[in-house]
Amino acid sequence: MKFEHFAINVEDPVTVAKWYVDHLQMKIVRQSEGPAFMHFLADSTDRVVMELYNNPPELIPDYAAQDPQVLHMAFAVEDMGGTIKRLEEAGAQLVGGPGPTPAGDTLAMLRDPWGFAIQLTQRATPMV
Repeated sequence: MKFEHFAINVEDPVTVAKWYVDHLQMKIVRQSEGPAFMHFLADSTDRVVMELYNNPPELIPDYAAQDPQVLHMAFAVEDMGGTIKRLEEAGAQLVGGPGPTPAGDTLAMLRDPWGFAIQLTQRATPMV
C-alpha cells in the first residue's frame, strides 16, 4: 500500500491553496471547479500530497482553537529564522519556538492565516 494524500476541510480552498503554493513551495497537481473546489497540492518532493476542499461549513473544525499538538502539518526547512520571517510577512503567526528538542532538532510552530497549525522542522538527522 502507498500513501496517496490527506485532506483538510477549509472554508475557502481556492484562497488557502494559493497561499500554500505562494509561500510553502507546494504545487497544485489536480483541482476541481465544482462546489467542493478540491485542490490537491504536492510538496516540493512530490512525495506528499494534501487535499484542500470545502464541504458544508458546519463540518469545518475551528483549527485556530485546537492545540497545535492535536493536528498540524510539518515542513522541513533549511533556514528556520528566514522561513519564519517570510511566513509571518505572508500572514502566518508564530505560536511557539523556535527551540531545540532532546534529539537535537529545532522546531517552531506557526498558524497559517486561517488558523491551521504548521510546524517547521530543522532536523539534526533527516527523517527520510
